[in-house]
Amino acid sequence: MAIKTKRWDEPKEPDDGLRLLVCRYRPRALLKSKETWDLWWSQLGPSKELHAAIYGKNGPPMPWDEFRRRYVEDMSAQEESIAVLAEKVATGTTLTLMCSSACVDPARCHRTLLRQLIEERMARANHEIANRLSDH
Repeated sequence: MAIKTKRWDEPKEPDDGLRLLVCRYRPRALLKSKETWDLWWSQLGPSKELHAAIYGKNGPPMPWDEFRRRYVEDMSAQEESIAVLAEKVATGTTLTLMCSSACVDPARCHRTLLRQLIEERMARANHEIANRLSDH
C-alpha cells in the first residue's frame, strides 16, 4: 500500500497507480490531451477562500499553521471521499495525489496534508477491525 505525492507536471512513473489531481482549479490553458492524471477530485483541494488566503490574493498570505488547521477542518466534510481513497490504498492500489506545478515544497502543500488524512483514516479502520476481532 502506497500513497505518493507529486505535482501534476512531474513525469509519470510505472508505479504511480491511480493519479488523482486534488486541486480546486484545473491547470489553466492545459489541453485535455495533455492531462497527466486519471481523475480530478476538486473537492479535495483547498476551498476557494482558503486558496485565495494562502496565496495572498486578499492581503498577506495566510501562515502555514493556520492554513493547515483550516484545510484539515474543511476536509472533515469530505470524510466519504477520504474513506474511499483509504479503502483503495488498503486493498493494494497505489495512489498518487497530484497538485499544482507551483507547489514546489511538498511539506507545505495540501497534498501532503491529504495523504496524512488518508493514512489516519486507514489507521482508524484498522483499529476498528482489531477491536471487533478482539470482541469475539
